[in-house]
Amino acid sequence: MPVPDDSASAAAGEGPRHEARERALALLYEAEMKRVSTGEVLRALPVAPDPFAVALVEGTAALDERIDALVAGAAQGWELARMPVLDRSILRLATYELIAEPDVPVAVVIDEAVELAKQYSTEFSGGFVNGVLSTIARQVRE
Repeated sequence: MPVPDDSASAAAGEGPRHEARERALALLYEAEMKRVSTGEVLRALPVAPDPFAVALVEGTAALDERIDALVAGAAQGWELARMPVLDRSILRLATYELIAEPDVPVAVVIDEAVELAKQYSTEFSGGFVNGVLSTIARQVRE
């Protein structure tokens, strides 16, 4: 699904794919906070989100065990359960993209994730997300 804003020159935090990632993050966060499946969250929506957001949510859920293993392995000194929920959701979403969206450049995936972390999580989250995703990218994109 090619969309123009996923070129290496696109600024993080702009465009329709950024909005879809932002929506996907919100849906992943909602599912975790409510302790329900992402499918339940998607079915309960009165209006279906952007198809790319749905693909991100469903893909992240489908690969949850592999994603969590990668994140746990790359986040040295951090257990998944101890991470802020938003950081964990951002890392899961971006790891899915690194695994399943090979046409999206690594820099775009990481920049988008860092931007989401800076906007919605703690002041230290951007650096944490960057470090973890850089490690994961070396593992899954080589």
